[in-house]
Amino acid sequence: MRLHQLEVTGFGPFAETVSVDFDRLSDAGLFLLTGPTGSGKTSVLDAVCFALYGDVPGDRNAAKRLRADQAAPGVAPRVTLETTLSGRRFRISRSPAWERPKKRGTGTTTEQASVTITERVDGAWQPLSSRLDETGHLVTALVGMNVTQFTQVAMLPQGRFQAFLRARSDERHRLLQQLFRTGRFDEVERWFKERRSLLRRRSEASHQRVADLVSRVSEATEVRLPADWDIRDLLGPAADGTLLTWATGLRDAALTTRASSEADAETAAGAETVARDVLDEVRTTLEQRRRVEAAAAEQQALLAAADDHARGRDRVDAARRAAGVLPLHRIDRTARTALERAAGAAEAAGQRAADALGLLMVDEDTLTEALQRAVDDAARVRAALPRQQTQRRLTREIAEARARQEQLGERRDAVARARAALPERLLVLRRELVEATAAGERVAVEEERLAALDARVTAYSLVGGLTRELADARADLAVAQAEEQVLREAWLDLREARLEGMAAEIAGALAVGACCPVCGSAEHPHKAARAEGAPDAAAEKAALKRLDTAKSTTQVHDEQVRTLATALAVATGNAGPLPLDELQARAAAVREGAERLRALADGLPAAREALEEAEAASERLLAEVAALDRESAALTDTVRARTTEHTALKVELDGLLDGARDLATQLDRHLERAAAGRAALQALAELAAATTAADEARAALAAAVSEAGFATPEEAAGAALPADDLRSLERTLADHERRLAAVTAVLADEDAAGLLASPTPDVPAAQRAHAAALAALGDARSRAGVWATRVERLTTLADDLATALDDWAPLREELDLTTRLATFVDGKSPDNRLQMRLSAYVLAYRLTQVVAAANERLAQMSDRRYSLEHTGRRGAGETRGGLSLLVRDDWSGEARDPATLSGGETFVVSLALALGLADVITQESGDGDRGDSRLDTLFVDEGFGSLDADTLDDVMDTLDSLRDGGRIVGVVSHVAEMRDRIPTQLRVSKARTGSTLALSR
Repeated sequence: MRLHQLEVTGFGPFAETVSVDFDRLSDAGLFLLTGPTGSGKTSVLDAVCFALYGDVPGDRNAAKRLRADQAAPGVAPRVTLETTLSGRRFRISRSPAWERPKKRGTGTTTEQASVTITERVDGAWQPLSSRLDETGHLVTALVGMNVTQFTQVAMLPQGRFQAFLRARSDERHRLLQQLFRTGRFDEVERWFKERRSLLRRRSEASHQRVADLVSRVSEATEVRLPADWDIRDLLGPAADGTLLTWATGLRDAALTTRASSEADAETAAGAETVARDVLDEVRTTLEQRRRVEAAAAEQQALLAAADDHARGRDRVDAARRAAGVLPLHRIDRTARTALERAAGAAEAAGQRAADALGLLMVDEDTLTEALQRAVDDAARVRAALPRQQTQRRLTREIAEARARQEQLGERRDAVARARAALPERLLVLRRELVEATAAGERVAVEEERLAALDARVTAYSLVGGLTRELADARADLAVAQAEEQVLREAWLDLREARLEGMAAEIAGALAVGACCPVCGSAEHPHKAARAEGAPDAAAEKAALKRLDTAKSTTQVHDEQVRTLATALAVATGNAGPLPLDELQARAAAVREGAERLRALADGLPAAREALEEAEAASERLLAEVAALDRESAALTDTVRARTTEHTALKVELDGLLDGARDLATQLDRHLERAAAGRAALQALAELAAATTAADEARAALAAAVSEAGFATPEEAAGAALPADDLRSLERTLADHERRLAAVTAVLADEDAAGLLASPTPDVPAAQRAHAAALAALGDARSRAGVWATRVERLTTLADDLATALDDWAPLREELDLTTRLATFVDGKSPDNRLQMRLSAYVLAYRLTQVVAAANERLAQMSDRRYSLEHTGRRGAGETRGGLSLLVRDDWSGEARDPATLSGGETFVVSLALALGLADVITQESGDGDRGDSRLDTLFVDEGFGSLDADTLDDVMDTLDSLRDGGRIVGVVSHVAEMRDRIPTQLRVSKARTGSTLALSR
């Protein structure tokens, strides 16, 4: 991978567009990325990583704030990288998700992340993809590494050199597994664990199934297991035959008992059949005797009611004859009522018509003549209604025209006054325009002076704060160093005390029959006893952990003191020689003048616009005066014509009103007269029709009464019955006749007399005999059913028990084998002598390669004093080993924990380890099917401030050697000495408006 061009817009601290030409940096091979703290040095590396993978290294990716806060609201954050990957030239342009202003309304909306990747083929850029997932897979395949590997290999990260060096075995295990992609061995371990858990659950389920079946057999037969059997032994692997024999024996005994109970049930069934036949015969005889007795009693009652039956028949005959007269009787009453109502209505309508039409006598001819006169008068008034609307419209138009004439006069006077005031206004606006133009030319100069003064005042404020922070940091460093010394002495004392009591600790770990690790004897007659309060391994481990924590704290405080001292020197230089109060006074005076000029300059567009508007207004007012004069003359002619037309209409309409308020009122009056005449004529016609209907109804009623055999209509109405009462009486008569015929037929039977003379049958005795036989049958069938069910259930349970025992046997064998393998792979089996997990064993080989590569770098950077060692022993506080690291000091010949190194030593060893890790991963990435992932660009981020001059020379020589073969090495640091050692520099400058980049050589 080789970088060519990087362009960043609105990303990180870069509000504007900045670019980096890596091809120019390639000439030097080694360049320095420098700038003050917080300026954005690391953000350049973030931009490269984001362009490739869409993520930034470390914790910054979790913050999800990639867009520059100083960027203009509508500027989209974007990173464009031109690079060569696997021998192919690509251009990748990415934009993270960001909140942009809404195009309509207020507020913001989320713009989703986007990417485009193009390839240069035959001198032209050809698009490949604009999908995030496709681009990610393509870049990962071309680079040969994922984002985690890339940040460990190509961007040795700030503050994380020592993380891998001081990591615990489990932490180093996770990192190496991700870098070397050995997750498949973890999958093997996980598969064995999951398989063991699955088999254990299935075996326990089979175990429980067998136990349940044994319990159900015992419950079904109410037979307990023999007293000399242990149920736990019976459920073991050797008890299959014993349990099955016991269950089949119980089933065979149940079969014998079932056959005997079924024979007893058949005998009881025959006895119950005989008793049931006797009971049925007795019940039949008793039922026939009771039927004959009931028929004789009912016959006597029906004969006694014969007179009432005859009267009922006469009543039905009269009601049927009166039914034909009743409808005519009702019609007659209705016709008489209608005649009376029509006579009253005709009299009232005639009186209303006489009053409305002014008549002395009301008859059909008089009413017809008066009605025609009223209709003619209404027609003449209705025809004149449109002319009345015209008269009202003319009145309204005359008033509106006169009001408009008054408005035009007032408007003309106002326009004339406004036009007279315009010349003076134009002079004032032209003078303001000249002043604003001059102020706009001077405001830029004053703002530059103000920015320079504000920067110096800000530097003064930083000096005071940094001085206080530096003093506090030095005090914290002294406290941390003192605390570290106290903890170191405590740990050494505790370790010495533990060594003195080591014999008792070894004795406490001895097991009966085990060999002593010191003398080899299997007998322990006098084991050493532990003294009260003697420290153990846990106490020493806790003390060492506290010491490691104190060392880390001391290193943090030391780095903070160095950083603050550098920042204080930079701020003092930026503040300058002038006192703070004089700088503030100058800044205030310049600010006041700049604000005054800015206010004048801001009014320039408004002044120019006001002058243009005033000049246009003068022309507009002159034209408006002429238009007003023309409209006023036209309105005078309109008023004259409308007045003449209105006078003529008034004379015509006054002749039709005849004292009414208006024509509509007069029309309503004529319509009411016509309506009264029509109502009177209708009432006279209805009276004549009602008289004719009443005469016809009276004649029809008289004829119907005579034909039905009644003397008067009232007699016929008295004989009538309601329909429901008539039907009820008819049903009663028919029921009487039917019942009498039925009982007569029963008594005429030839066996009736014999049944009445015979004795009453004894039904209770027959019922008792049958009940006893039925109870005996139920008991016999219940016993037979119980034993049949028990046989069926025992047969099923015995078959299920045999199947369950067959299923359980192979599960027990597979569980035992899987448990032994899972324990071995997990490093917990006695057969695993290294006590290492499978994945740790594989990674230990990779770590050995990394250590070998790192030692080549470390020998040069440490003047051959230090070298790294990989050990399989567990480190302090670790439950498992296999991936521990030690640092061997060839001056003392001792190997020690990396935590005991100083800050500078830690940086050198960590850098060597990181470079070795990068070499191994690069070598692996270039093998197999992972593509040509040669890394021609490498970045090393910070940490050089902790080195002395000699060590720094060795480190720089090592980094310089990385350029062999055309590799480009970028060193990220703000240390002043690095600026002197590396002439080719990419400088990052920070400002309130965002950071910028500049290349110097």
